[in-house]
Amino acid sequence: MTSATDTAGHAAAATDPHASIYDHGFVRVAAVTLPVALADPAANAERHLEVLRDLHDQQVGIAVFPELSLTGYSLDDLVLQEPLLDAAEQAVLTVLEASEELMPIIVLGAPLRAKDRSRVFNCAVVIHRGQILGIAPKQNLPTYREFYERRWFAPGDDAAGEEVILGGQFAQLTPHGIIQVEDVPGLSLFVEVCEDMWVPVPPSAEAALAGATVIANLSGSPITIGRAEDRKLMARSASARGQAAYIYAAAGEGESTTDLAWDGQTFVYECGDLLGESERFPTGVRSTIVDVDLDRIVVERRRQNTFDDNRRTHAASLEKFDGWEETTLFGPWDAPDCWDDSDEDDEEAPEPILLGGRRRAAQARHDARSAATGAELPALRTPPATGPLRRHHDRFPFVPDDPARLAQDCYEAYNIQVAGLVRRLKQIGGDMPGGTRPVIGVSGGLDSTHALIVCARAMDLLGRDRSEILAYTMPGFATTEHTRSNAELLSRAIGASFETIDIRPASTQMLKDMGHPFGEGEPVYDVTFENVQAGMRYDYLFRLANHHGGIVVGTGDLSELALGWCTYGVGDHMSHYGVNAGVPKTLIQHLIRWVISEGIFDAATAEVLRAVLDTEISPELIPTAPGQKAQSTEDSIGPYALHDFALYHLLRRGYGPGKIAYLAHQAWGDAEAGEWPAGYSEEDRRAYSREEIKHWLTVFTRRFFNNQFKRSALPNAPKVLAGGSLSPRGDWRMPSDAASTAWLAEIERDVPGD
Repeated sequence: MTSATDTAGHAAAATDPHASIYDHGFVRVAAVTLPVALADPAANAERHLEVLRDLHDQQVGIAVFPELSLTGYSLDDLVLQEPLLDAAEQAVLTVLEASEELMPIIVLGAPLRAKDRSRVFNCAVVIHRGQILGIAPKQNLPTYREFYERRWFAPGDDAAGEEVILGGQFAQLTPHGIIQVEDVPGLSLFVEVCEDMWVPVPPSAEAALAGATVIANLSGSPITIGRAEDRKLMARSASARGQAAYIYAAAGEGESTTDLAWDGQTFVYECGDLLGESERFPTGVRSTIVDVDLDRIVVERRRQNTFDDNRRTHAASLEKFDGWEETTLFGPWDAPDCWDDSDEDDEEAPEPILLGGRRRAAQARHDARSAATGAELPALRTPPATGPLRRHHDRFPFVPDDPARLAQDCYEAYNIQVAGLVRRLKQIGGDMPGGTRPVIGVSGGLDSTHALIVCARAMDLLGRDRSEILAYTMPGFATTEHTRSNAELLSRAIGASFETIDIRPASTQMLKDMGHPFGEGEPVYDVTFENVQAGMRYDYLFRLANHHGGIVVGTGDLSELALGWCTYGVGDHMSHYGVNAGVPKTLIQHLIRWVISEGIFDAATAEVLRAVLDTEISPELIPTAPGQKAQSTEDSIGPYALHDFALYHLLRRGYGPGKIAYLAHQAWGDAEAGEWPAGYSEEDRRAYSREEIKHWLTVFTRRFFNNQFKRSALPNAPKVLAGGSLSPRGDWRMPSDAASTAWLAEIERDVPGD
């Protein structure tokens, strides 16, 4: 049964598609350590329930406790005593009965006797809504150094089908049991115990290949210097190699310190990333409560085809995982009054409304199961409202919030770009003075500025003078003195050869020859007017490269390629080699800041770089009348912050627009919440409403699909980010004539705009 608060939460989630994390591919998990009453299972059962009631109120889906949490791990020979084993059995039953009113799937530890009472197993018991879903015996028993477990316990690796005593009944051990949660798509739980993760081939590795997406580890694990980091190394590795979530909870306060000490460490990893950890050596209960992204796990496995190839390699050893237990996290349950504790007529109880693609998919599976079994099952219940995501989520997924991590990323990105250009120049005779020259158009904007300092560093590494860089600024009808001046100052500061070519006469002549109104003096500033200028610049650059024995270095970035914000063919779409094509717009400014902070160039160059950083992004193609705002790229196509956010989650995560919009609202809904990258100015910090997010996500989706033809003909450029590239020879292959209908329909259907 649920409380009135629970009912209100379900009602809110039924009408707001952003109310529940469970509607967007997440599950809330808790790794818990709590003071143990050593050898007092009844007291420990009550302590578990106190914690579980709180976790229920926090909408936690999985709660993991330490090894032998109902008795304590450090019992030694007491674990073989009948009074202790009787009390442990009763403690399991106490939690089992109380679990009928609790949401979390509970994973706790207890010693249980074999059916014939000849052996004891160190067990992880999985409980949910009054049912035992599995009993996982510890498979690998350490009997070395301080450990002596084979003195007391039977190993569980070959105990499948063995029975243990529980409440006067017999329950089967499930060392290879995986629990599938029907109404949380992607959630398949496997449990191992402590030492199981320390062996060369842990049970969880096979379980992940068999389909488990979330691994729970109940651990005793006394603490010594360095062991905490070893545990994290093991868990991180398991989650990264297994493309899974790993929930770890170690024993702490209350365990015996006769010969050992305990730190109560808890943490959760997801695909190698630490989602959260709790204070070590705590007094009282500590929990790591985070939201695991099940979609990420599923998509990573789908994308990394070698994961399934490895499953095929080990298919024979995975046959033991054929028995899966199923449950539903939100119901339906047998109790008819599951919406309300009151005895009154429940006419006003909310209906089990389903919203969004995940709920529809879950209900479809549920209906199929009903049809297959011939039993008419009630509709799945709406997940509860959960509040904001409990995990770190970057506003700028290409730009780490952590300054040290950002600096490391900038170091690698810059040097990848430089190394790519060095290799290309070496290949075509640019590895010696007088060889092939970089030819680059500089506008005074971010992209060309960064490309120029990449060229400068490449020439340094090649042992060539920077004067062999041929830099050209080509003012058009809207070029400002500010940007033109920055282009010249920067080129001269780094020592490049610099020239100005005024493209206005040639552009005017072309427009006149075409019969365009501007050629006759009319102020018509259409796309043709803009593209004639962009094309003229690159027409000059390619011919200049021919004339001087050089190659055109492209300056366009990853964000522009995603949006198709480039002039196709002989325009900024084309070059002999692109250095920025793997770098998104939101990262480039940080790369320039990093170059300044590292002192790679002198003070005069750094001063010009700072001036460029302060300049608004603009193509400078349309003249501005006095008193009018100059042409702004983001006014035309939208904020790069949101576009890069969408690009990352589409390209790297494979998410649909419904989930992208939800994540964007979590990241950008409140300017005061969360962290901002180092160097991001206060005045630039802002929030976006759900209406704005929906609008610009629609713009992004249309432009991304409509402009694939430009990406299909990209010049060579190095991949820079793990987030992906858009090269047709690398990360992204897509037909140029694909329809965006399904994506736009999802935006209209599943993305709120208010």
